[in-house]
Amino acid sequence: MVTATLTLRIDDPTAPYVADLLTHHLSELASVMGEHAFALDSSGLSAPEVTFWTAWRGDLLAGFAALKDLGDGEGEVKSMRAAPEARGTGVGRALLDHVVSEARARGYARLYLETGTAELHQPAIALYRKGGFTSCPPFADYAESPHNQFMVLDFISA
Repeated sequence: MVTATLTLRIDDPTAPYVADLLTHHLSELASVMGEHAFALDSSGLSAPEVTFWTAWRGDLLAGFAALKDLGDGEGEVKSMRAAPEARGTGVGRALLDHVVSEARARGYARLYLETGTAELHQPAIALYRKGGFTSCPPFADYAESPHNQFMVLDFISA
């Protein structure tokens, strides 16, 4: 049972304490999605249009998420990940809620995300659907593939 409060903060994706979880994230996605894995590495997560948050339970890194500004009043959820030891503890929900709240505060009309279709993506897909995301066609520079699916949360009609 987790008793420590979850704290989210804007952080540096190149920080040494993020490296192991980010490496795990990227390698796991590449193992099931191959060339269709579009998660950002630390340099991509450091881009000016990306805001990166870490989630902490005490001194344990429990997860991370990012929000990318796509321009024209739209954003994208990027690289959301709960640490393996924190799965099922509400970290994913807290990260998604935070990113959605930030997108609303920025005045975005829509918030998109790209995720996979493999079995390991099913808990995240369920979380996104509970959060109001619906399926949509590819957006930005993405192309359709059997390994990817695309979702949107439309704030205008919500």
